[in-house]
Amino acid sequence: MTEPMLSDLLARYRAVRGHTLALSALLSAEDQGLQSMPEASPTKWHLAHTTWFFEAVVLAAHAPGYRPFDPRYARLFNSYYESLGPRHPRPQRGLLSRPSGVEVQAYRDAVDMAMVAFITGADADTRAAAWPLLELGLQHEQQHQELLLTDILHALSLNPLQPAVRSGAAPHTVEAARGWIEHAGGDVAIGHAGPGFAFDNEQPRHRVALPPFAIGRRLVTNAEFQAFVDDGGYRRAALWLSDGWATVQSQGWAAPLYWRDGGAEFTLYGLQPRQPDAPVRHLSFYEAMAYAEWSGARLPTEFEWEAAITSTQPPAQAFGVAWQWTRSSYDPYPRFRPFAGAVGEYNGKFMVGQLVLRGSSALTPAGHARASYRNFFPPAARWQMTGLRLAQDRG
Repeated sequence: MTEPMLSDLLARYRAVRGHTLALSALLSAEDQGLQSMPEASPTKWHLAHTTWFFEAVVLAAHAPGYRPFDPRYARLFNSYYESLGPRHPRPQRGLLSRPSGVEVQAYRDAVDMAMVAFITGADADTRAAAWPLLELGLQHEQQHQELLLTDILHALSLNPLQPAVRSGAAPHTVEAARGWIEHAGGDVAIGHAGPGFAFDNEQPRHRVALPPFAIGRRLVTNAEFQAFVDDGGYRRAALWLSDGWATVQSQGWAAPLYWRDGGAEFTLYGLQPRQPDAPVRHLSFYEAMAYAEWSGARLPTEFEWEAAITSTQPPAQAFGVAWQWTRSSYDPYPRFRPFAGAVGEYNGKFMVGQLVLRGSSALTPAGHARASYRNFFPPAARWQMTGLRLAQDRG
């Protein structure tokens, strides 16, 4: 990955940082302190954590003489980097009423000033050494932009007022043609091919042998999933993985996370009429698997998904609609090597107990998606904007 021109680097840094602030500006101070479950984080924490990342990973390592804005913040806003010190417990982030939102904004402003000074003042060798970490920081912040929205959506869904973050009606998803796209399989190349940024878990590029398969032309819709619900899908143990069925029973699941009575759905636009032809979203892996079993199909592997998306006849709704569960465990690629240094903790240590999702969602920032991107979550997670695409064996 080559270093961009200085003006492009500054513009990109300011654009990404500014977009995070634009998203948080939609929320009240009270909204920004909410933590609705241990897996989610308050908006204020997202604003501070993404700032801490630049401070700890870029400035502390590469800007001579840099002094942290407040040394206490490292403990509050470190997420999971063991090599960078102790951390405040994740389930208790919602208890951090101090620092205030005003103080967090002052933190962001100070680090942004230091980053701009570093980018413009560093010599070419220093900037070249720091550039991969700076780009990682921008990609990391884009991930948190999506998390900021999905986390506040979950928090507001628990409010009886069903408040909206965005005004107006939710955008209508254009219906795509149903059916199957046939793929011959064979020896296919998988993983990041470059140029451009990729996370370490997308590499190295390698070859995988695939039997012939078919993949859905589009994502499964609300109407199609409603038929599964109406047919007793959440009451039929035979359709579910054992852990999934136990989760259905213990959590009382009877429909996707944000479905409401009367054909409604809770969204960032508040309570909205559920669009029958829109892709179903906010499903767990367990629900996606049960639907696939009920429909006489299966989920694609992540390798089938990537092979299909990069083919001459790619399926519709691959990006910008919903992350798509695959049947692939989140494992390292052959000869995988994590990033060097503290950021080596970014992906590799989570390669157990997670399932891979591919594509991107309507909340993924522009320019952040690519065919080789490997998102991952535990199988019961459904507060993310996750859906499914079916696959079938051939031959």
